[in-house]
Amino acid sequence: MPFPIEEKFVVAVASSALFDHEASDKVFKEKGEEEYRQYQHAHEDEVLRPGVAFPLIKRLLMINGEAPDDQPVEVVLLSRNDPDTGLRVFKSIQHYGLPITRAAFVAGRNPFTYMDAFNASLFLSADPDEVRSAIRVGLPAAQVFPTGFVDDDQEQELRIAFDFDGIIADDSAEGIYQAQGMQGFHESERLKAGEALPPGPLFRFFSELARLQQREWDKKKRDPDYSPRVRIAIVTARNAPAHERVVTTLRAAGIRVDDAFFLGGIEKARVLKVFRPHIFIDDQVGHIEGVSGYYPTAHVPFGAINSAAST
Repeated sequence: MPFPIEEKFVVAVASSALFDHEASDKVFKEKGEEEYRQYQHAHEDEVLRPGVAFPLIKRLLMINGEAPDDQPVEVVLLSRNDPDTGLRVFKSIQHYGLPITRAAFVAGRNPFTYMDAFNASLFLSADPDEVRSAIRVGLPAAQVFPTGFVDDDQEQELRIAFDFDGIIADDSAEGIYQAQGMQGFHESERLKAGEALPPGPLFRFFSELARLQQREWDKKKRDPDYSPRVRIAIVTARNAPAHERVVTTLRAAGIRVDDAFFLGGIEKARVLKVFRPHIFIDDQVGHIEGVSGYYPTAHVPFGAINSAAST
């Protein structure tokens, strides 16, 4: 009987996001593929250090229970390595006790092309070109940024923070802001306050995460002593009156979040230092750079702002 991957909440992760590949990447860039292969073989039993996405992936997998019907999360490794050079990655996965058993090794090609085959709602990678290529063909992907974050291994709660425009919703409202300024943006949002915004590139990931969160809340209802392990926040530069359209969009999707911060230009790092996310996802590099030194972050190169930045 086929494994029911279509019933799972699936996140695809590149080894560059899951582990720290700084040393091996340097060998590849400076000495080429053959030296890289030799380096990986020589260091095959040397455990890779956790990467930016490791705290997120670890806690997502901790949500799975022991019973077969209590395992909603699946993490799949999508790698540019071939199976031979990728063996070190799986040995490191086993060392850390991560229940990741499914992978695609594609020997230098684009691994994200297999996202639909694995039913993945997000692809995380440290390679900016790889992520931009995925976004260009309409696949939900995000580039993780280097961080100084030190994980607390004893903490089970998973906290994810999202920007709103260009992430959960599309960037149509952002386009109005760029064309008409703040006054025009606020006037447009006031007039459209009761109209939900179209989905953004990570809407499916966000909505499936929200269902996973609801599953945790349902456990809490059955067992008052149970501590839900998923916490979701929206951290946006919007403020009143533009906040109302965020609520309208969430209501239309039947989604409830734990926290929402309408900052109106206040630096996002100020609230994220309190929320302490295991990943913060935004479509603007400037917002990412203010947070990445403290907590794991991921950039989604979506929309007009990122198209202009890449030209």
